Amino acid sequence: MMTRAMAAALPALLLGACATLPDISQSRSPCQLEPGGWCAFVREAAVDAFPYAVASTNAYTGDDDLFAKPGRVLQRVEHLPIAAEDADKGFSYEIFNQYAPASGSDSARKPIARVLAFRGTDFKGLSDVFYGSLRSDQIELALRYFDAERARLGTDVPWIVTGHSLGGALATEVSQAHPDVRAYLFNTSPFYRNGVRPNALQRTVFNERGEFLRRFAKYDEPPAANVITINCEPRKNAITKHKVRPLADCITWIAAYASPDALAVVKANGIAKPFVECGPEDQPHPGLGVKPDAPCVHKAQREKKPEGKVKRSGD
Repeated sequence: MMTRAMAAALPALLLGACATLPDISQSRSPCQLEPGGWCAFVREAAVDAFPYAVASTNAYTGDDDLFAKPGRVLQRVEHLPIAAEDADKGFSYEIFNQYAPASGSDSARKPIARVLAFRGTDFKGLSDVFYGSLRSDQIELALRYFDAERARLGTDVPWIVTGHSLGGALATEVSQAHPDVRAYLFNTSPFYRNGVRPNALQRTVFNERGEFLRRFAKYDEPPAANVITINCEPRKNAITKHKVRPLADCITWIAAYASPDALAVVKANGIAKPFVECGPEDQPHPGLGVKPDAPCVHKAQREKKPEGKVKRSGD
């Protein structure tokens, strides 16, 4: 969501982006001898959340950075037609069946959950900003389409909502309206109504440290949720940090230390090692449960080049 206040603040955000320091969720000390240097609670949360990070990415239908191979735990389901007047307001979503972790033959699999992933702002027009942030039209649409989809597809398995940025705000609204519905949010927008807290543990948020919407979150209450901040790519500027695909890649990479399905997604999509993790940039994923032989110290930022001699006039 690009409001006037955001646009005015972007230069300062970009200048300060490379000063990002590691977050405790990655550790500089207690977790250096754990897989990838990631603390156990981060790895466990990543295993839980990576399918929804993939679904949130692939809710941006038509973009060029979707997961071409989203893995065997997700299968896209056709959703209801979106009315033209609703699409004109920037509203869109995708639905996926979620399956249990890999075991047995595909023919024997049955869905364990149904996932509705709301699309966030795509910056292809101002409709997302106007109807999603400045007005509540998209909130009303999200609630209406969720109810319609649940009535159409049934409640034989739990429903989960997810989304990135504005999509995360819409998922928050649905979760608050339906306390039994689990929600997973990624770099979520702070522009949502936040009046319901009894079901806060039904929501999980993953944010990239330093992404630009976090600078505006201080003007609203933080989401009533479990919030995990990770620092996957401290070299990037605040705008790039906000994108969903790099965050989804990092979450999936972390999950791949414990999840065969996440590891399969990493390999099938050529996901690169997060810069912050120790080791060379082109290092392949070490595999399930592999612990470092030496402390895996996360890198905070781009290494500074040695200063050269000052060239003097006449040299």
